[in-house]
Amino acid sequence: MRTPFSDADVESLKAGDRVRISGVIYTARDAAHARLLPLIEKGEALPIDVTGQIIYYTGPSPARPGTVIGSVGPTTASRMDKFTPSLLKLGLKGTIGKGYRGQPVKDALKQYKAIYFGAIGGAGAVLSEFVRKAEVVAYEDLGTEAIRRLEVDAFPAIVLYDCHGGDLYQDGQKVYAREDPYPQGGHK
Repeated sequence: MRTPFSDADVESLKAGDRVRISGVIYTARDAAHARLLPLIEKGEALPIDVTGQIIYYTGPSPARPGTVIGSVGPTTASRMDKFTPSLLKLGLKGTIGKGYRGQPVKDALKQYKAIYFGAIGGAGAVLSEFVRKAEVVAYEDLGTEAIRRLEVDAFPAIVLYDCHGGDLYQDGQKVYAREDPYPQGGHK
């Protein structure tokens, strides 16, 4: 799939779908989000146009000589929950992180037609291989938490929550939940 995403792109995805994302994605973590929210609340322009875009919750490590970017693994997404609905309302179409999201975010994904993707935690060095270009575009003073514009090619992700209410965490648990094969407490 190529960014920017349309409503039709988002609606075509279901929880559990594995995707490869190409195009531009932006990085932002807690500190950057804390600067974006007051701008949104005041109706002021953001330093990036989020329309149709994806924000990846990551704070990349510095690039080693000869590389585009350092390790670029996902951070826990729930820390951005208080900011996410406002960004989705502005047209953001996806976020990438790890872990569960709160109900207000799930509701906003449905309302504004957006997706929450998961990336593999602990695989940041591998994920950096899918980044072709990286540049700081806002809040350089935040260091690793500055907003970066990444050009990615076939970046691997999985749909954790879709815009139809699908939830891979719940669905996955149902697949493995079963009745106790030893209801009397015994086992063989």
